[in-house]
Amino acid sequence: ELMFCDFAGVCFDQIMNQAAKLRYMLGGQAKVPLVIRTQCGGGFNAAAQHSQTLHGLFTHIPGLKVVMPSNPYEAKGLLIEAIRDDDPVIYMEHKLMYDDKGEVPDQSYTIPLGEANYCRDGDDVTICSLGRMVNLCKQAADELQEEDVHCTVIDLRCTSPLDEESICESVEETGRLVVVDEGYPRCGFATDIAALVAANAQQALCAPVKLVTPPHTTIPFAPTLEELYIPSVERIKQGIKEVLGA
Repeated sequence: ELMFCDFAGVCFDQIMNQAAKLRYMLGGQAKVPLVIRTQCGGGFNAAAQHSQTLHGLFTHIPGLKVVMPSNPYEAKGLLIEAIRDDDPVIYMEHKLMYDDKGEVPDQSYTIPLGEANYCRDGDDVTICSLGRMVNLCKQAADELQEEDVHCTVIDLRCTSPLDEESICESVEETGRLVVVDEGYPRCGFATDIAALVAANAQQALCAPVKLVTPPHTTIPFAPTLEELYIPSVERIKQGIKEVLGA
């Protein structure tokens, strides 16, 4: 267990150059069934060194699987699947979600890594996210439904492996995409999704892809600034309205 993903720098050689590469370098003769649980995310006024969301950093490394659950049910199923996996998995839990409650079966069950979940179905716009941001996206979609705006919300669950097919299929149906992510925007996960759609579903787009992310700057300590920094329901709704031309 790594208390905060911000601390990955002190053990990054072991993660990036050893765990991620060993199976490949030995021609598949060795397995690395390792799960690294860690916390991510802002909202606690924990300042710059304890509030980052670095899934994009881990996703950049071939050989690592990266998981970020959005609710208690997903958390259990994805964790068991990660433990049973033969490859190293970075399992990231948003610290603001530890008090979340939800129905969780007593028996063991798994959720496949790399298989997205459709949380809402609509034909106006596709919203892609993962982790805590999924819950904000669902709230935004529910509020906009009262304005006759119907959104598809996709919980990607994993950044690697990534369910590229579900993303592109949904965009081909709706023609619009909003990506919501708490990670840094430059060379980040949201921009990766935008590039994926530009390469594989560009002809279906009726509007430019909208990214709802923090600014590319260090996470502020001041509560008022941190509130502005992290994507909110209102910012998500505004992004949706922008791609709809409202």
